[in-house]
Amino acid sequence: MREILIQDPEFKIKAKNAFQAGKNEDAIKYYSEAIQLDDKNHVLYSNRSAVYAKMNKYDDALKDAEKCVSLKPEFVKGYSRQGAALSCLKRYEDSINAYEAGLKLDPQNQQLLDGLKRVKSTQAGPLSSPFSDPQFLIQIMTHPIARELMKDPETAELIRQLGANPDNELLYQNPKVMKVIGVILDFDLPGGNNNEISMKSDPTAFSQPTSTPSTTQTVNSATDNKKKNLTSTQKQAEEEKEKGNEAYKKKDFTTALHHYDKAIELDTSNVTYYTNKAAVYFEQKEWDNCIKQCEKAIEIGRENKADYKLIAKAYARMGNVHLQRKDYQVSLKYFNHSLSEHRNPDILKKKQEIEKLLKDEEAKAYINPHIANEEKKKGNDYFQKGDFPTALKHYSEAIKRNPTDPKVYSNRAACYSKLMEFTLALKDCDEAIKLDPTFIKAYLRKGSALIGMKDFGQAMSAFAKALEIDPNCQKAINGYRSCTMKEKSSNPEEVRQRAMNDPEVQNILSDPSMQIILEQMQNEPQALREHFKNPAIAHKIQRLIDVGIIDIR
Repeated sequence: MREILIQDPEFKIKAKNAFQAGKNEDAIKYYSEAIQLDDKNHVLYSNRSAVYAKMNKYDDALKDAEKCVSLKPEFVKGYSRQGAALSCLKRYEDSINAYEAGLKLDPQNQQLLDGLKRVKSTQAGPLSSPFSDPQFLIQIMTHPIARELMKDPETAELIRQLGANPDNELLYQNPKVMKVIGVILDFDLPGGNNNEISMKSDPTAFSQPTSTPSTTQTVNSATDNKKKNLTSTQKQAEEEKEKGNEAYKKKDFTTALHHYDKAIELDTSNVTYYTNKAAVYFEQKEWDNCIKQCEKAIEIGRENKADYKLIAKAYARMGNVHLQRKDYQVSLKYFNHSLSEHRNPDILKKKQEIEKLLKDEEAKAYINPHIANEEKKKGNDYFQKGDFPTALKHYSEAIKRNPTDPKVYSNRAACYSKLMEFTLALKDCDEAIKLDPTFIKAYLRKGSALIGMKDFGQAMSAFAKALEIDPNCQKAINGYRSCTMKEKSSNPEEVRQRAMNDPEVQNILSDPSMQIILEQMQNEPQALREHFKNPAIAHKIQRLIDVGIIDIR
């Protein structure tokens, strides 16, 4: 049986024609009439969502998109509509989730892939330039204080230039530009009628730098104008809020709650009253009440199209509650919601700290020395067989299971050397040495890796360290001598100069008895054999041979 998309073709034609002609209100009217005839038709909601989005009515576009998805979950375009509306509402994480849900149904859908790419790019970039957001420019033109500042021709020209080139960093350094941005972002309101009380114990509050006297006069003037536009009831509500703020600063939380409740009774649409009330509950550690107030603030904010920074603050406060509870996964979720509304650097830093904490906890939970030992044995077996890539895989797993075992790092370094990955081998040797500075095998493998990198000087130092641990280690002796010969053949003068700076060599050469012996050896080469019969002298002569001071041909 064929699905009926529109029962009355006339509505479909009228809606389509109106939409293409740019008559969005008419298109909405016709689609709405069609929906009255067939309210289970998902395509109608999808089409009307597109019209609402074109009209910048993103809340309505989102409702229609969600209705479309609920009616027909396998209709991928519904997810595209949903993702687009959420992105325009700056709910980036939710938008990403919507696009990804659609891609699960149709992984190759180009519209969904493009939408997902756009929203991720937008999410990553808000910190770079607020002027990349057209809404920010609209805020400048409608903000009473910013509008006063824009009467200055130079300021207006600078803002125009930023609108055309939002990535011009030099323009941001201009004091006039900084002042406009400060006003819009609410960073520059000293002693005025601030929308949010400051909370040292709650890191969602913004800092507020001191401004110049001229700016203060402008701010006070604009604040007075704003108060004039309030109704008598709203003025009463603001007075109650101010009383609540004063009580809050004195930590008289009972009185503060009383005044905030009064403010809410007088004006139920002001988000600030709810978030301030939530701040009190946060101070009192009444976590559930704090969350309820934040949820109410978000609900009221969505209904009244509140500033997205206020919505972000409510989400951030919920994140802080769960952070206090050490419920890190939930806390991270709310911080992500907050950042999708407004890119606050403090919240971004907190999010990154939680992500690192969760990653560390996950790594700790994965540790199992018994499994690590089994993986190391498997790695050894494959290494003996010459299957170095497979050995590498097992050694890496062993390190994840027990990252404090220096032997596994040393074994993996040997694998990397066999695969000619000397830089990675060197890194593993350094990690093994860091865990156990007396682990001689790590120094030997480090020396071998450095030889592979043709860095004979550093290789000599690695073998020398091994000899400090065990002066009789034949591998270290051979490695050191090999590096000495290669160094001498490649750059003998540099080798000699480095040897002359060696304290041990300096002591040998400054010894009067050794000076006599060296002079005798130069005049009578056969005397070398006699001097080698004395162990103490033989050791010093061998040292000078090793570093290239004495060259025996």
